[in-house]
Amino acid sequence: MSSKQIDIRVKRVYAEPEESDGRRVLVDRLWARGLSKEKAKVNVWIKEVAPSTELRRWYGHDPKKWDEFKSRYAAELKSNPDQVAAILEELKAGTVTFLYSSKEEKLNNAVVLKEYIESIIRDRAE
Repeated sequence: MSSKQIDIRVKRVYAEPEESDGRRVLVDRLWARGLSKEKAKVNVWIKEVAPSTELRRWYGHDPKKWDEFKSRYAAELKSNPDQVAAILEELKAGTVTFLYSSKEEKLNNAVVLKEYIESIIRDRAE
């Protein structure tokens, strides 16, 4: 799998599902409040790849903690190779959209996960 073939998107799970989403992968530890599984159209929920409860609570979506959150979450991902492998497996099907429930569109775990997975793919291609 080369980095040129990879198409990872990030989208709020509450946004309307689209055909272009490809495989829809929920990457939160908790199910989105008030959203039915039918409406969410999630293909797979890989909750174990989400930040730990402790890290999620520590971060609390505080923008001042963003850089440290990214670093800590990347460390958690590095220590969780089976779940990262599950994400890489999903990418073999083509386009994958990481779904998250946070109202914060730019500073959330799905954004960090996307960057982390893309870096793994780049490193393997070199």
